[in-house]
Formats: sequence, C-alpha cells, structure tokens
Amino acid sequence: MIGGISVTSTLFPFTRPTRFFFSPTPKLQLRLLRASSSSTTFLDTNPTDSVIVEKEITRSSNPLACPVCYNSLTWTTNPALSIDTISGSSLQCSTCQKTYTSDQTHLELTTISKANNYGESMPASTELFRTPLVSFLYERGWRQTFSVWGGFPGPEKEFEQMKGFLKPVLGGNIIDASCGSGLFSRLFAKSGLFSLVVALDYSENMLRQCYEFVQQKDNFPKENFILVRADIARLPFVSSSIDAVHAGAALHCWPSPSAAVAEISRVLRPGGVFVATTYILDGPFTIVPFLSTLRQTINQVSGIYTFLSERELEALCKTCGLVGFKCIRNGPFVMISAAKPK
Repeated sequence: MIGGISVTSTLFPFTRPTRFFFSPTPKLQLRLLRASSSSTTFLDTNPTDSVIVEKEITRSSNPLACPVCYNSLTWTTNPALSIDTISGSSLQCSTCQKTYTSDQTHLELTTISKANNYGESMPASTELFRTPLVSFLYERGWRQTFSVWGGFPGPEKEFEQMKGFLKPVLGGNIIDASCGSGLFSRLFAKSGLFSLVVALDYSENMLRQCYEFVQQKDNFPKENFILVRADIARLPFVSSSIDAVHAGAALHCWPSPSAAVAEISRVLRPGGVFVATTYILDGPFTIVPFLSTLRQTINQVSGIYTFLSERELEALCKTCGLVGFKCIRNGPFVMISAAKPK
C-alpha cells in the first residue's frame, strides 16, 4: 500500500549499468550535476550517505524531427532548446525541405504547420482544450476536480509516485505529452531530474498558459525547457531518441489511444519508459454483459472520452510494443507504466 493506494506490482528497478553506494533514508533528494551524453548523477540523502549513479546516455542533442517524414530537423536560425530563446527560431527538414518556425511561446511542429489555405477540425476532445476559456481554467479549478471526483492523489503526490517508475531514465530527456498548461512540465524542469524537458500539446492556448506560468516564476530553470505544438499521433521526434514520455490525465482524451501509444513507442529509445495517468472503467463494466455494452456505448456516444479497463490498457501497451506493464490504482484513477524493450 502507498498512501492508501494499492500497488498491483512492484516499481521499476534500476535497469542500466550503475555504480552506486546506497544507505536508504525515507526520502531521496536528487541533484543533477551534469546533463550531457554521458552524465553522472548524485542523489544526496544526508551529509553522510549518498547514491552515486553513473549512466551512459548516448543521443543527439537535438531529437526534433519532421512530423511528415520523421527525419532530423536542422536549425536554420537561432539554435535554441530554451524557452527564452525559442522565439524567432526555425528548423528545416533536409529530406522534404519543409520549414518549421516558432512564435513567441512555442515551436510549431504539426504536419499542417504554415498551411494557410488548409486546416483540419479535430475531435471534440481535442478542440475543447484549444479554447481560451478551458485553457485559462485548467489550473484554476478544473484540474483540482480530478481529486474530488476521480481519485487523483494531486499533482505533488502523483509526481512522487511516477518518479519510482522513471528511475531507470533519470538524467535523460522527457516529453510531457498533452501537457495542458504545463503543470507537470514545470515540475519536471524544477526537479532537475532530466537533461531536457519538452512540454508538448496540440492546444496553442494551453502552451501560452504554460509560457505565462513559467515567466511568472522567479529562478525557473528555462535552459533545456521548450514548448512544442504537435499532434500526439504524429510526434516530431527522431525514432528511438527519447528516454521518457509522460502523459498526465490525457490518454482518455486522445482520439486514437492506439495511434498515440504506437507513436510513443516509436520515439522511445530501447529501455525508455512511458508513464501515464487516466481514468479507468472496469470491474463489473467488463464482466457483466449489459454493463460492458453500456461502457462501450458511453465511449461512443460521448465522442470525447475513451474509458478503458486495466486489462485493455495492458493490452494496448503490449500491442504497441511496450513491455513490463505496471500500475497503481485508486478508484477510477490509475497510473500505468511500460517500457520499450532493450
């Protein structure tokens, strides 16, 4: 039991080659000393005992890719992986020659970027969160209702729980997919646990809210923190270039969870970790014929959300090439994790 929440299986252990000295204490405070292709991380517990973890992380310093052909993008102006210097930046694909630019807050990396005479209407679950009102309200009351009605422990406790799943990839890069107004993106950045944090969402207004929240904070670590507008089913990253993907309270909103998780599997490096929280709907809804039909009808009629059972979530991860499925549950709340095979 963790804070009254049942854990259906153990959390990920360290899986990379490590050299460590360990004396356990109730809490570990991790201080990232060097974030590069080869990094050493010290986890201070108290002045007399610590954990030293040496990781060899080999990757390109720029994992961004063309969402059309998935080939690497090259900076044409102002190379920048910082929220403060991203404005005015542009990248180009060497294969299809398409150019991608940024506005004042984020990089535009959708397939229809710069298509002035063409647009696409997205499902209601996507368009809802693109509205200025919902984007404004998300951290000003909307997200708080998840704890009241959905069993979500709250951002701080969720963050502590997910760190257990993310232990194997600490020091690497992370995408906060469907980040909304960046609640967890900012926690990832301030924690110092990752060398690059990408706050990614399809909603321009959510990304602008995230930008405003960052600018309001003193001493926020803006280096190696960027905002990217992209489609969850067409991620603009090089295959096998990402260490971790987090999706908080988002999976049930995706138009096609299978397309999204397949994309996440593509961009994860071998050993990379996917962590997500969502609402779960199982129990009698999956074993009683009438209720099972009712659940499917709810998913179809709502046109907004897709509620899955624990068994379906595990099958989804497995179908998309991820292994080692684990979860933490509390009522309708579930946190799941799976990894790309090494």
